[in-house]
This record gives sequence, C-alpha cells and structure tokens, in this order.
Amino acid sequence: MSDFVTLLTSYDVLGAFKVNVELTLWSALFSLIIGLVLVMMRISPVSSLRGFATGYVELFKNMPLTIIMVFMVLGAFGQLKFQFSNNFDTNFFWLAVSGLSLYTAAFVCESLRSGINTVPIGQAEAARSLGLGFMQSAGIVILPQAFRGAVAPLGNTLIALLKNSTVAAAASVGTETSSLMSSMIENNGSMIIYIFLIFAIGYVIMIIPIGLLTTWLSNKLAVRR
Repeated sequence: MSDFVTLLTSYDVLGAFKVNVELTLWSALFSLIIGLVLVMMRISPVSSLRGFATGYVELFKNMPLTIIMVFMVLGAFGQLKFQFSNNFDTNFFWLAVSGLSLYTAAFVCESLRSGINTVPIGQAEAARSLGLGFMQSAGIVILPQAFRGAVAPLGNTLIALLKNSTVAAAASVGTETSSLMSSMIENNGSMIIYIFLIFAIGYVIMIIPIGLLTTWLSNKLAVRR
C-alpha cells in the first residue's frame, strides 16, 4: 500500500487523467458535429455528397489512429505550419483533439446511421407528404428518433474515444496518462505492477459509469413498437 501512496504523491496522476478527460470531451463535441454533417450527407439525395461522406468514413475507419496523430504533428504542424497557439502544450493539445475528432467522426456517423435505420421508412414518407424538404424532414422527424436508437453505439464510441485519447502521446501531448505511465516506469522499474494497476483502475472507474449510463438511457429511450 505504501508503494501506491508513494507513486500517487510523487506524480500528478489525477492531472494526467484530467488531460485525457479534457481530450475526450472536446473530441466528443467536435466529432459529434462532424458526424452529424457526415450522416446528413450520407442520406442526402445528392449523390456527390453521399460519395464524399462514404469515402471519408471508409478512409478514417480503416486508418490507424497513430498515423493520424503523427500526421497532425509532422504534417499539419511540421510541414503545413498549422498551429492553434504559440504555447507548445496548448498547440499540441488542440492538434491531438483535431486528430481524435476527425477519426472518431467516422464512427459517430456510422452510429447515427444505425439509428436512422431503426426509423420506419414511413416516417420520412409522411414528412414528405406534408411538404417538408430534406433538411426539415431530417432535422424534425428522422434525427430525433435516430438519436434514440443510437444511444448504445454512441456510448460505445465515447468509451473507445476515452481509451483512444492515450494515443495523444503520439501528438506530443506529454501530460496525459500514457506519457506519464512511461515516465513512471522508466524511473520506477521495480514497481511496474503497481503503476499498471493505478492506470488500469483509473480507466475502469471512468469507463464503467459511461457504460451503465448509456445502457440505462438506451433502455429508457428505446421506442416500443
């Protein structure tokens, strides 16, 4: 027990988890916005929009996240000189958020599309018969019902995003959990098991409530047919 206390008092473990939570929340917000746009394009009557959205989803779904993160640092920042701030830590934090958002948006789109598939086709036909256009039908009739059917897959996507936030180390975010864990192991090689348990327990504590909440919401909001 004293080894746990020593590690927790010597390193800012809570601060590292805080960075991962911040990465997750910002990336969840932006990926939801991008995912909404993509799913609207995928169900659009315009074939070029459907093709673009399909290509985006297939590209990012099948691309390793680490490669995206490395591109954000070496490509977007190193070659294209794209930066959010002159502050080193702030800049790479937002580069990591950008990479996570672009990657996760593909899965958000697929989750929402699975929700749209649960909406009876008669709902869209009824909306059109009332004179509603595509955007009105999608915004008023289809998407609200789709969100109810997509709660569980969106929850799984959020859990995956929280775990994927550890890849931010590849984007030079040096204050998150995977970077801190590496530093702790390097300086405390005899306490690897304790270090592993600290971070394993930390993620379990964060992830289980998300799973329970999304399961409860999914059951509560499920449409009874």
